[in-house]
Amino acid sequence: MGISRWSAEDWDGYVKSSSGKSAAELFKGRCLDKELDPKGVIYRESCDSALNPLSTPIIVAIDETGSMGFLAETLIRKGLGIVMDEIYDRKPVTDPHLMCMAVGDAWCDQAPLQVTQFEADLRLADQVSKFYIEGNGGGNSYESYNLPWYFAATRTKCDALLKRNKKGYLFTVGDEPPAPKLLAQHVERFLGGGLQHDLNTREVLNLATKTWEVFHIIIAEGSYAKRSGDAVKQEWRQLLGQRAIVLSDHAKLSELIVSTIQMMEGLDLSKIERSWAGGTGALIRRSLKELVPSARGGGRGVVRF
Repeated sequence: MGISRWSAEDWDGYVKSSSGKSAAELFKGRCLDKELDPKGVIYRESCDSALNPLSTPIIVAIDETGSMGFLAETLIRKGLGIVMDEIYDRKPVTDPHLMCMAVGDAWCDQAPLQVTQFEADLRLADQVSKFYIEGNGGGNSYESYNLPWYFAATRTKCDALLKRNKKGYLFTVGDEPPAPKLLAQHVERFLGGGLQHDLNTREVLNLATKTWEVFHIIIAEGSYAKRSGDAVKQEWRQLLGQRAIVLSDHAKLSELIVSTIQMMEGLDLSKIERSWAGGTGALIRRSLKELVPSARGGGRGVVRF
């Protein structure tokens, strides 16, 4: 997918048409939509095309449980437009193809993973509007952030990697610690199988990082992070090092995603900070001040532990 091209004018029209709608009106899903169901998916494809000859796949997987349900609304009201518009304007990567995921708790939710296609136009907003905002999550002190990692590692096919040996970008977003493991029975139930035995979360991460640049954004405003922010950060840092990023204002999620990609592609953090108006630049600096881009070719980042 992703054969069309983003139009800022189309997005502006969409924002105007949806500005007066409530969250309940924005999100149509009352159960898992078959178009977003990952079960049985062979591949979600990010393919080069005439309009997008050098495609770059980007996945944003947001927590939609009770403490984080507002993230989906932020994304669909303005976030998608900021990510796409700013990447086209700033050009840290070429021809962005964006996939969105909704993430829950595989231990208790009916739909702990929902996945759009990779898209480069307004069809993405229509797919996000079909998310089932289940709003549950369990009392187990973690969410299934490793499900997007496993899906990205085993259910995506991207020309950027196949043709240019270039990894895509994968961001999970939420306020709780990572689940300790990925159960084979959960993969069977929600993805249709493929895992013969349980994997601990580091094993899933190692699988994902073979083909994706993986980051997690900790939303400090979330109820869990408010109570146990230091512990959440420590657990994520043990997994991801400096790629565990704390964000103090969820409304700036899209700006942080774009800035992280810019930094990983070689732009200096000071220049990134100055490029954002108002207090956004200072907020971005606070979030990314510990992130160290790689000195290797292509601006790719490295994980430092």
